[in-house]
Amino acid sequence: MDRIVECVPNISEGRDLEKLEKILDVFRGKRDVKLLDYSSDEDHNRTVVTLVGEPEAVKSVMIEAIGKAVELIDLNKHEGQHPRMGAVDVVPFIPIRNVTVEEADRLAKEVAAEASRLYGLPFFLYEKSASAPHRENLANIRKGQFEGMAEKMKDGMWKPDFGPETIHPTAGVTAIGARMPLVAYNVNLATNNLDIANAIAKNVRHINGGFRHVKALGIELEDRGIVQVSMNLTDYTKSSIYRVFETIKMEAQRYGVAIVGSEIVGLVPLQAIVDTADYYLRLENFNFDQVLETRL
Repeated sequence: MDRIVECVPNISEGRDLEKLEKILDVFRGKRDVKLLDYSSDEDHNRTVVTLVGEPEAVKSVMIEAIGKAVELIDLNKHEGQHPRMGAVDVVPFIPIRNVTVEEADRLAKEVAAEASRLYGLPFFLYEKSASAPHRENLANIRKGQFEGMAEKMKDGMWKPDFGPETIHPTAGVTAIGARMPLVAYNVNLATNNLDIANAIAKNVRHINGGFRHVKALGIELEDRGIVQVSMNLTDYTKSSIYRVFETIKMEAQRYGVAIVGSEIVGLVPLQAIVDTADYYLRLENFNFDQVLETRL
């Protein structure tokens, strides 16, 4: 493929594998589109899908996938630890090769226009596509979640950018837009005290004075009996994985809590991993070109 755009739709289903497979099948076997990865979490009740392809092909398959999710997912029956407002909660378009942010923005708007027409689903534009400053941050848009969104949208400040002026009765509302690559990164704590995870999340996220490019919240992992600081690092070059991890470890020590482990959800830029290895190994005179796979 000469031109590549990445799309990372977040689907509000992580438990019903039959429904999930029907949605994922939409991405499979399509010309000029490659399904790279999908990661489901039962506690979050959410699946993060990663696909890449030629811009027009990705646009077409996303319109089809949104329709399948609207058909299969009823948020009135959905429960999970992760905040959500839509069956397809968020659809970011990310320029990868020979594609500009402006082109990714155009794709997002064209998908929103067509999917809203076909499925009666409202869309908010966010990040680089946001139609107003208060809509840039996904957390601001999602506040209130599915249950409170119909009331929220009565306020003129929250009129959707595309589609009907109230939520879809079962599929809610979707955020869509262009953004740069981010790292979905979670740190698991050796405690079941959600208040501790929330306190640490508050200290590292930007909105409360933490790292400029970190969004965070506390999550309870019921099946493991622990809690998690769940994050999006929206610019790993400025708010690095290792710096955020070390800060969370230091904050956890205040409560006498250890780190169980951490996880990356979906795909991650190689440079983010190299930067982390460089930090912990204290490598001298190391550069990215020394990674074998980059020379192939």
